Amino acid sequence: MAAKAPSLAHLAQPGAEIVVRVTPKAARDRITTDPEGGLRVYVTTVPEDGKATEAVRKLLAKALGVPKTSLILLRGVTSRDKVFRIDTP
Repeated sequence: MAAKAPSLAHLAQPGAEIVVRVTPKAARDRITTDPEGGLRVYVTTVPEDGKATEAVRKLLAKALGVPKTSLILLRGVTSRDKVFRIDTP
């Protein structure tokens, strides 16, 4: 069962860049903040063929309250450190 994503609606500004650290193959899907205020996204999906990145996009979009199509991956296609930009619809 997927965990309820925390509300990150306060970050959902058009053009905002969201930096996340991803942990694939986690026990459950969740988003947390680290002590420095960064976002950590844990997904149960394996990191192959972009599946983990898509799982992160879906979970992050839900927490931000935006459509997943409005999250554009700027950096980190194959990295655990990713940067998404919120595109205006």
